[in-house]
Amino acid sequence: MQKVKALPDFFDSSRLEVRQLEAVSKDGVRIPYFLVQSRGAKADGSNPTLLYAYGGFEISLLPNYSPVLGTAWLERGGTYVLANIRGGGEFGPPWHLGAIKENRQRCYDDLAAVAEDLIQRKVTSPQHLGIMGGSNGGLLVGAVMTQRPDLFNAVVCQVPLLDMRRYNKLLAGASWMAEFGNPDIPEEWVYIKRYSPYHNVSPDKRYPQVLFYTSTKDDRVHPGHARKMAAKMEGMGHKVYYYENTEGGHAAAATNRQRALREAISYTYLWMQLR
Repeated sequence: MQKVKALPDFFDSSRLEVRQLEAVSKDGVRIPYFLVQSRGAKADGSNPTLLYAYGGFEISLLPNYSPVLGTAWLERGGTYVLANIRGGGEFGPPWHLGAIKENRQRCYDDLAAVAEDLIQRKVTSPQHLGIMGGSNGGLLVGAVMTQRPDLFNAVVCQVPLLDMRRYNKLLAGASWMAEFGNPDIPEEWVYIKRYSPYHNVSPDKRYPQVLFYTSTKDDRVHPGHARKMAAKMEGMGHKVYYYENTEGGHAAAATNRQRALREAISYTYLWMQLR
């Protein structure tokens, strides 16, 4: 076999190892996750660790080569975790259907279980553990942050859904009711309200100083979700970081320069919180 062409390496991956582990969720279901970290990393609870998941719309997440993640996080000694929680498509339609509508809470329980497993294995500790998610993943990290703030010291909440009472009235929201349910139907709002981040944030809890970012021109998830949540948390006395790009649609960036700024903000924040 002869190599014909290859892209250049953007970071040194030779010192990294990837393992697949499992956590046990609240209802006993085993949740797989991928752990990426430096070979020989100490299990002493001190590793800055970024936990990422999506958990919706039958979208499957698998490890992939990311120059930004590699240079901004892994090469500098960070640990990365990719969780295959329910709601995704990694194990076929039942894996997705097991966390829609009235069963939506399962994907939040799954992410919390992975976080607890990382802490129990001493991969990291709450002081050094952060979560990141965008769009439906922004709803995911928003819900888990309001339910289990004790597990994390950083939350990157990207172009998120957060006000689940009105999500179906904003932009493309009505097309997602098969996934979340219809908040205008009282019996469906009962289960949606239990996890809606905007309706469950409390002045009496201590939250990580969360980073929200969104786009003024997001044509899928209205920027009002992030705006309202940031304003509500600030009004309760919680400190938050907030960034809104004026263009870029649902990606919150329209050019390479804007994408670079978005990533620089996110990883600078994570290192500041989790180092």
